[in-house]
Amino acid sequence: MHFKSSHVDDFLELFASVQDKIRGFEGCQGLELLADITHTNIYFTYSHWESEAHLNAYRESDLFKKVWTQTKILFEEKAQAWSVERVRF
Repeated sequence: MHFKSSHVDDFLELFASVQDKIRGFEGCQGLELLADITHTNIYFTYSHWESEAHLNAYRESDLFKKVWTQTKILFEEKAQAWSVERVRF
């Protein structure tokens, strides 16, 4: 997520206030906030979900809708998201 520099603190406060709720959402097995080491206004969230159904339930929840509404107005650029899976050999 690429934030307007003037809104980075707003995002960090928002994330701090909701991180435990997201971690406590059914099926969430972990949530981390990662910061780009070069650009101080770029952040990534990394979450691990028990299943895609659990992730989709979160995405459809009031919690997500509230957090996303408050987050997306802080962006400098449109956010990108990926769903990935671990490759095992």
